[in-house]
Amino acid sequence: MNNSPLKPQDRFEIGGEDLLPKAAALEGELEEQPACVTRSGDALDDIRVRIGTLLKTETVSLLLGAGASVDCGGQLIGSIPLAIERDLQGKGVVRSQRPRIRKWLSLFYLAVRYTNSSTATPTTRDEILARQSELYSGQSAPLNVNFERVLETMLHWREALPESGGRLRIDGTPPVNAEAADIDEALRQAKDALAAACNLPSTGKESGHATHKTLVRKLLTRPLNLKRVNVFTLNYDTLVEQAADAEGVVLLDGFVGTQRRVFRPESYEQDLYFPAETTEGRVHRFDRVLHLYKLHGSITWRATDPSLDNPYGVFSGPFDPVASEPLLIYPTPAKYGETLGIPYSELFRRFAAAVTRPQSVLFVIGFGFGDEHVNKIILQALAIPSFTLVIVDPNPTSAFVSTLREQRDRRIWIAQGPTVGTISGFVEQLLPDLRDEEIRKKVLATYRALAKNSTQQGEPLDDE
Repeated sequence: MNNSPLKPQDRFEIGGEDLLPKAAALEGELEEQPACVTRSGDALDDIRVRIGTLLKTETVSLLLGAGASVDCGGQLIGSIPLAIERDLQGKGVVRSQRPRIRKWLSLFYLAVRYTNSSTATPTTRDEILARQSELYSGQSAPLNVNFERVLETMLHWREALPESGGRLRIDGTPPVNAEAADIDEALRQAKDALAAACNLPSTGKESGHATHKTLVRKLLTRPLNLKRVNVFTLNYDTLVEQAADAEGVVLLDGFVGTQRRVFRPESYEQDLYFPAETTEGRVHRFDRVLHLYKLHGSITWRATDPSLDNPYGVFSGPFDPVASEPLLIYPTPAKYGETLGIPYSELFRRFAAAVTRPQSVLFVIGFGFGDEHVNKIILQALAIPSFTLVIVDPNPTSAFVSTLREQRDRRIWIAQGPTVGTISGFVEQLLPDLRDEEIRKKVLATYRALAKNSTQQGEPLDDE
């Protein structure tokens, strides 16, 4: 549980107005100014009440980005993740008396160098082996090159060649001389390493999963007469599914079946009820259900030939690192076009439909607004007067968020900073449990009624 004190960088803005004025800036001065602690607590209570009101609106959706998985070992691809580089090194260096570097690993490092020439990237055999020693000693820092851009470089190289055969030559420093099959293998290995890194939580990071369980529990405290909460995620991992299993929650995720689960998007229209004690009694809505939409695919998805019982050719099963390549939209320039095909087009259609409904709220957690195809849908939703956008990010620096801030729109709420801007801090400190809030309101109402009655009788209650 995240009970960390607020830091000076923590802010919670509504339309540009910070609702945590200077309360967090007093870290280290709390003994001298205890009244400020109370003001901080009051501010947090006020924010929880406001967010609780949003949770009671007609349509509530979440959009989870890579930042929502970091506490469980999830990788950010603004640089080359060390976990991915270690994976590639482990497969690309043939250990023997004289270690040999596979051609595809050399190509990967060449792509890193060509993506950002200012980064000290190993390209020779001796440099790659030295880098391996650094990686396994724990003394190395990630290569400061965007992993998505590296995949983009390799894709550009591949597109310069025919579908089969051909050789690429680039007279640069260092030069590139590779066959199409070598580039294909480098791309495949890089994608496989990314998928393997998304098998979370990683070793030593299991405690971070508690936040996802708490998030699921709190989302389920919405009144049952409202629509089910929609959880949209751009992540490939299964953290939401694991949290739902741990909490006994049923996920309507677009797949049906028992032994072999196949993609059937019409299943999103289904719901779960259970009968009353008598056959004549009214049915009751099952209260532990969420909708899950994995907009960029999942490490558990696989493609197969379409058939009568699997018309979309998509099935889901346990993650298998040695199975065929998972069905994912990889972080490459082609990802926008890939969202136009099944199953992604159906998932994005439902995302757009959910956020553009009247009285809709979207909580964006851990997403840096770097995907234009996602941003366009959010912009479409902002054209709806009753739409509210809540952004949770430790340091929102994207041009998209900067533009929103300039508008000072009261529909834009931003939680930022090392505490409330993280998924753990937001879930634990700001996201209310509506059942607890209702009980708290009743206790306060009872106390105030008794206080008023006692005051009228000349016996004031001790108000602490």
